[in-house]
Amino acid sequence: MRWLAPLALLPLAGFASAQPRGAEGESPASVTAASPPAAPAARLEALGLVRSPAPGRSVAILRRGDRTRVLAEGETAFGARLLSIGRESIRLELEGRPLELPLARLAAPPAATVGPRREAPLPAGMPPEDPATPARDMERRQLQIRLGEEMNRILSETAIVPVIEDGRVAGVRVTRIADGSLLTDAGLRAGDVLVRINDTEIDGMATLIGLWPRLQGASELRAVVLRGGQPFSLRVTLR
Repeated sequence: MRWLAPLALLPLAGFASAQPRGAEGESPASVTAASPPAAPAARLEALGLVRSPAPGRSVAILRRGDRTRVLAEGETAFGARLLSIGRESIRLELEGRPLELPLARLAAPPAATVGPRREAPLPAGMPPEDPATPARDMERRQLQIRLGEEMNRILSETAIVPVIEDGRVAGVRVTRIADGSLLTDAGLRAGDVLVRINDTEIDGMATLIGLWPRLQGASELRAVVLRGGQPFSLRVTLR
């Protein structure tokens, strides 16, 4: 909305005669200026896509401000309904109008986003750490930037398969992993069987993708993996 010139300078015919007047010589009643418009809402961003060959199984990762949601086609978040998922963009319906939203291109983070080893003791019931992948710190903001920047590469270069024990899924085996990504910086390796993250059992990629929005307020990410048949803990503290 454009601001107009001050009201006293507007050439409005009959303006003076239309105003209430007091005693002779007094000025017309003062006019109160309109309040400035409210600040615009945070813009909507598409952080990543998970495309599935099965109809209706693809999902998109959306963010507005500091909130993130995972949507399948037809679902709604932030007042927008996801219509379809393309290769490099998504189509939404927002306030009754179609909107095409490209994948966000976020600035690359500084190289040093992983801090030194933490010496805090493990929580009760957690298996020991592997000395080759000790606990470490990450900056929360840099983690979010890297997630948006690396999401497509992580999804395309990482492969997992379910591990079945006694007829149920007991974890997922990482058969391929994106080198130099957040996953390897967090300590995950090809061959690991990812069993649990922050007390949630992992049984597929959908669980992993859906878990991230619930972990954004966590101060620590804890994972249990089987490595060479032995259980180990992976820990990342977010600061």
